[in-house]
Amino acid sequence: MATIQETTRPPRHLDDVPGWFPVLDQLLFDWFLSRQEAAGMRGDLLEVGVYMGKSAIFIGQHQRPAEKYTVCDLFEGEAPDDANRAESTKSYSALTRDVFEQNYRSFHDELPRVLQGPSSVVPSEVAADSCRFVHIDASHLYEHVHGDIGAAHDLLLQDGIVVLDDFRSEHTPGVSIAAWEAVLNRGLRPICLSTQKLYGTWGDPEPVQEELLAMAGERSDCHLSVQEAAGHRIIRLKSKGMRAPEFPPSKHAEAAEEPVPAPQEAPAPAPAAAPAPAPSRPAPRRNPSRARRVAVDLLPPVLTRAIRSARAARR
Repeated sequence: MATIQETTRPPRHLDDVPGWFPVLDQLLFDWFLSRQEAAGMRGDLLEVGVYMGKSAIFIGQHQRPAEKYTVCDLFEGEAPDDANRAESTKSYSALTRDVFEQNYRSFHDELPRVLQGPSSVVPSEVAADSCRFVHIDASHLYEHVHGDIGAAHDLLLQDGIVVLDDFRSEHTPGVSIAAWEAVLNRGLRPICLSTQKLYGTWGDPEPVQEELLAMAGERSDCHLSVQEAAGHRIIRLKSKGMRAPEFPPSKHAEAAEEPVPAPQEAPAPAPAAAPAPAPSRPAPRRNPSRARRVAVDLLPPVLTRAIRSARAARR
């Protein structure tokens, strides 16, 4: 997971965006949203609590023409109460709207509709019965989560999906109470549980559960179990070395990874011509008469006199 300090560097890949969005939940988000699209379901998208934008960027990949996508977060705004203010100061002090928007624009040409403020503003800004998918990952305080679940109930279409984050983390008991209260008393029907999130609907969970069981049963990287609790069938999923679904790289990655043409190598120099052999000097011509004179001088006197006498007679 990327760290907060890395936010000054433009993200090249989804994993470069700081945040908590496990691989299993990426798979499930993609599966639920793609299933809706394959079935021809039309509806808007909503995320409450975006942090640096990791899951929001992922959801935005599934926004289709004519669908609205809304996100809501306090960002650096004023919290509605002291408890929420303390929570924001402790956990989200580095979050600003500019950081979120820069991260989002790294992957998408257009921003979603951004509501800056507490999640209580959502019901007045998003139409009832308009959403097919709602992700709630804002305040962990019971009162706020209770209100966010109520808003999701009113905003979702029949068979729409709501996802509740941190429903069983040790530091978020308010989310756990609000989530299971909704299951026991407010008509929410759980579809499945991941390590971090509860996926549910106020429609009929059985058809989607059957498809989910078939999908997970074919995977070797997903541990699967089914339990019954309070009249609900609950599918539990856990990653076993699962890899994240493919997600397009950001614009920064495309620019950074654009192949640079290899420099053209200069043609190798032609081999130097072998130097022409130096002209051989003709062997010095000997002067035969001189040679003969020398030879005559070296002979015994008797022979020398005879030779000279013969020469004189020839002349």
